[in-house]
Amino acid sequence: MSPAAPPGCIVITGASSGIGRALAEDYAAPGVLLALTGRDPARLDDTAAACRARGAEVETAVVDVADAAAVVAWLTALDDRRPVDLIVANAGISAGTAGGGGESAEQTRRIMAVNVDGVMNTVLPLLPRLRARRQGQIALVSSMAAFRGFPGAPAYCASKAAVKVWGEALRGWLAPDGVRVSVICPGFVASRITAQNDFPMPFFMDAPRAAAIIRRGLARNCGRIAFPLPMYVASWLTGALPDRLIDLIARRLPKKGGSGR
Repeated sequence: MSPAAPPGCIVITGASSGIGRALAEDYAAPGVLLALTGRDPARLDDTAAACRARGAEVETAVVDVADAAAVVAWLTALDDRRPVDLIVANAGISAGTAGGGGESAEQTRRIMAVNVDGVMNTVLPLLPRLRARRQGQIALVSSMAAFRGFPGAPAYCASKAAVKVWGEALRGWLAPDGVRVSVICPGFVASRITAQNDFPMPFFMDAPRAAAIIRRGLARNCGRIAFPLPMYVASWLTGALPDRLIDLIARRLPKKGGSGR
């Protein structure tokens, strides 16, 4: 596959903070159209203003990615006006078993609705169009939590594992059609999610640095963009360890709380 031109029309969900905002600002430049969505209008407007200051054209929409009909309407209307080159399915929420109440059915279903259904709702509407054009790129934001399920965040780990495996499968399926797919597995990055954590976060990274790593990986069409390297190696090895050993380790790990990206 020949090198692709830099994306001119980019969709980023969860763009009001964290990795989503940092990526929007990193890609912002004259001639680029950024289509951004998030749940908080004020923070989304702040992101848009920062991107416009860098010369980008910006469109915003306050859309719940779990609302399939709303996402389809937004994305297809955008693509009708200007074909999308890059889709970054980044929106996600996080919560776990902290607080003594465990993980409720409502919390589990909401995490799955946003982190799994929301990713599919972002990708599927434009997939036939990308295939027909035989070009385009899809970036799915997973997590280091995808490599092993931990009792502190059952639904979050499961949701990110689903995104990771779906993205890996899409990459092989869509490659003959000229559509590139990358799965992004960050460690601890400054965001509204990590701000809720009250435990040590090894190799903590600021969002602009994470965005730069992601953008370089996407430009090289890397199948998996996982960082930082020491945490990636540790996460991968954890997924390969026997259950009995993992059970002992997991009992000593902190429980996850909070929500939002």
